[in-house]
Amino acid sequence: MNKYEILKKYFGYSQFRKGQETLIDAILSGRDALGIMPTGAGKSLCYQIPALLLPGITIVISPLISLMKDQVQTLNQAGIHAAYINSSLTENQIAKALQLAARGVYKIIYAAPERLETYGFLEFARQAEISMLTVDEAHCISQWGQDFRPSYLKIVQFLRQLERRPIVSAFTATATEYVREDIICVLGLKEPEYLVTGFDRQNLYFAVETPRQKDRFVLDYIKAHPKDSGIVYCSTRKNVDALFEKMQELSIPSARYHAGMGQEARRQSQEDFVYDRCPVMAATNAFGMGIDKSNVRYVIHYNMPQSLENYYQEAGRAGRDGEAAECILLYSPQDVVINQFLIESKEENPEFDEEELAAIREKDAERLRIMNYYCLSAKCLRTYILNYFGEQSFGDCQNCSNCRKEYEETDRTAEAGKIISCVRELRGRYGINVTAGTLAGGNRAKLREYGMAAYASYGTLTELGEPRIKGLINQMLTEGYLTVTADKYALLRLTDKSWELLQGNQTFTVREVKGENALLPEQAAASPSRRKSDILNSKGLELFDRLRGLRSEIARREGMPPYIIFSDKTLVDMCICLPFNREEMLKVNGVGEHKFEKYGELFLEEIKTCTGGEKEKLYFGEPEELAGNRPGFSKKKREKKEKTDFFLSREQAKLFPYTKKYLAPELAVQLNELRNSDAVKKTSGAEIIRRSQQQGLSDEQLRDGKRQKIVTEQGKAAGLFLGARISQKGTEYQDIYYNEQAQRMVVEWFVQ
Repeated sequence: MNKYEILKKYFGYSQFRKGQETLIDAILSGRDALGIMPTGAGKSLCYQIPALLLPGITIVISPLISLMKDQVQTLNQAGIHAAYINSSLTENQIAKALQLAARGVYKIIYAAPERLETYGFLEFARQAEISMLTVDEAHCISQWGQDFRPSYLKIVQFLRQLERRPIVSAFTATATEYVREDIICVLGLKEPEYLVTGFDRQNLYFAVETPRQKDRFVLDYIKAHPKDSGIVYCSTRKNVDALFEKMQELSIPSARYHAGMGQEARRQSQEDFVYDRCPVMAATNAFGMGIDKSNVRYVIHYNMPQSLENYYQEAGRAGRDGEAAECILLYSPQDVVINQFLIESKEENPEFDEEELAAIREKDAERLRIMNYYCLSAKCLRTYILNYFGEQSFGDCQNCSNCRKEYEETDRTAEAGKIISCVRELRGRYGINVTAGTLAGGNRAKLREYGMAAYASYGTLTELGEPRIKGLINQMLTEGYLTVTADKYALLRLTDKSWELLQGNQTFTVREVKGENALLPEQAAASPSRRKSDILNSKGLELFDRLRGLRSEIARREGMPPYIIFSDKTLVDMCICLPFNREEMLKVNGVGEHKFEKYGELFLEEIKTCTGGEKEKLYFGEPEELAGNRPGFSKKKREKKEKTDFFLSREQAKLFPYTKKYLAPELAVQLNELRNSDAVKKTSGAEIIRRSQQQGLSDEQLRDGKRQKIVTEQGKAAGLFLGARISQKGTEYQDIYYNEQAQRMVVEWFVQ
C-alpha cells in the first residue's frame, strides 16, 4: 500500500491536511523531521502513516500514560496493531508486549521516556529493527519550554546506545522560535524537514472577561450550554473543589481532577469525562495533556495561567474536531499574585545549578508578564497569540472578544508623561502597584509607610483612578514606553522611548472601549462562529441525535470513549451525505474500511430507518464545504459553481485607470471592476500586499509594540512609497502607496 491508500483505509480520509504530506514524504525519504502544528491539525498521522510503511518498528515517546492509552486505543479501533509500555503494566505484560513487537505484531510502540533507560527495553531496542523514533510533545525536552521534563533528556542517551541511529521525528503544537531551535539542538536532528504550519486555530473564539463574580459567570455559562462538553481550569485545588461543590448543588453532571485526589478517584473522574458521563470537568493544569477528546466545546480559565504557552495548550483542548469552540479567560489582578506565589513555590530541579535555576526563574517571570499583558490588551487577542509564537499576523480576526467590542482611539500622551515623570521621581524603586497608588493619591498603609505623599507626582492622576492608571502603565509596558526589571519585584524603569515622549517626539494613544458599547461578560462570551451541525435542518438534527445515541450505546457496550468510534464531525457528514450502502459510507470523512466492517452496517441501518430509505436534503443551503466527494453532488455541478482565482485578460488590463497613487485596497477595487464577475473571484488589498512582501518590495514589522509598514530599496525602485494618512480620530500614521509605475507592475502580476 502507499500513503494515500493507508490514509483512506485506516483513517477514512481522502486527502492530507496542510503540511502532513510534506513531513510524511521527508520521513519516508529517510530524513529527520520537526513539525510544529496546531492542536487538531493531524500531527499523529505524520508519524503513524510512515510507521506503517517503514520496514521496522516505530517507537513513540509520549509524556503521559493517558495520552498513550488514548492513541493506542484509537489505532486499534482503526485496525492498526499498536501497544504502549509504561508503569501501568506489570513486568510480565511489558515483556509480552516487547516479544510481540519483536515478532512484527506491533508496528508502533508508545513508551514513557523513563522506560528508555531500563535494561529490558534497551535490550529489545538493540535487537529489534527500529526504523523511527518519534518524540511527541517535543517542547518537553527544552528547559526553556513551559513544560520541561528532565526525563525527556533520556531520549538523547537512548539514541546514543543504539547501534544504528533511526530516523528521528519530533512534533509539538506550542513552541516559540527559541524553543524550536532548542529541540533541534538537544535531539541532534540532522538537516531535518522543519515545518511550521502555523499556530492559528480559526475555529476557536478567544475572550478575556473580568466578571465581578467568577463562580456566577461559570455556572451561568454551563447552564446555558447544557449539551456541551467543557473544561474549567483553576489555578488551585481549593478553587477546583469549591467550584465542583457548587456544580453538584445545582445538579450539573460534573467531575473534578487535581493532584490532591487519590489515583483511583482521578482515574474515575477522567473516565467519566471522556465517556461523556460527566460532560463538565473542573481541574487544575494537572489534567488534560493526555486527553484527545474531540468534542470539547469550551474551555474556561477560572484563573489566568502562568504563561501564554500554557494557556494556548490548555485552551487548545477545545474544538479538536475542527468545529467552533470557545476559550474564555476570567481575569482578575489577584491571579497575578497567585501565579507569582506558585512560581516562587515551584520545586527546584536538582539537575540544574544555581545559575541555570536563576535563568529559569527569570524566564518564568517574563512569561507571567506577557500573559498579564494579554489579559489587559485592547488589541486582537488572536494576533497577540500568533505574534508571540513568531507568526506575523496583523489586523482584527473578528473572532475574539476584543474584535467584537467597539473602541475609540484616545490620546493619552499627557497622562503617559505624568506616569513617566513619577517613575523618574521614584528612581525606579517601585513596581506598578505603588506607582499607580502614588499617581492616584492613594492613602493605604503601604503608601503612608513609604511616604509617597511627599512626592510631587502624588495625586497628579487622581481623576483616572488606580485601576485605569494600572491599565495605562501596562499598555506603556507592551509598547516599550516603560520596562520592568527581570525579577519577582518587577520594578518600573524608563526606556529611550520614555525620554522621547517627554521631549515631545512621541505620542501615546490607546484603544478604549466606548462606555455605552462595552459588552457585558455574559454577552461577550457568545461566539459568532458556527458549528457544522448548525447547517442541519430539523430532520437533520433528529438524525444527528439518533446517530449520537447509537454511538453512545456502542461505546458503553465496548467500554470506550464515543469519539473514538466516530467523531461528531463524521456523524454530521453522515447526515449530509445520507449514505445507504458501503460505497457511499466509505466516502464519509472519518470512515475507514476497518471501522466500516465493525460499525458501518449499524449506522447505515439507523440512517435508513430515520429517513425511510429516501434521499432528502437534511441541511440548509448548499455551502461550499459540502461540494467535494459527497454522494448526490455531481462533479459537473461543483465545477459550475467554482470560480477561477483572480486574473485579467490583456484586453481587460488595458482599461485600468492609472493615476498618481493608489493604496493597495484602492488598487484591488479598480482591478475587481475589470474582471468577469461571473467566473472570476475577487482579489484583495491583502493579496497585493502579500505579493509585494513576497517579492521583497515591502514589509510589516512590530517595533516597540506597534505595527509599522516598510518600503525596501527594491520597492522604492519599483514605485512604492510611504505617505502620511490621518485616521478618523485624527491620528497620523504611515501607509504604502503605489505610483503609476508600481500600478503597472501590479496589473502585470494578474494578466494571463
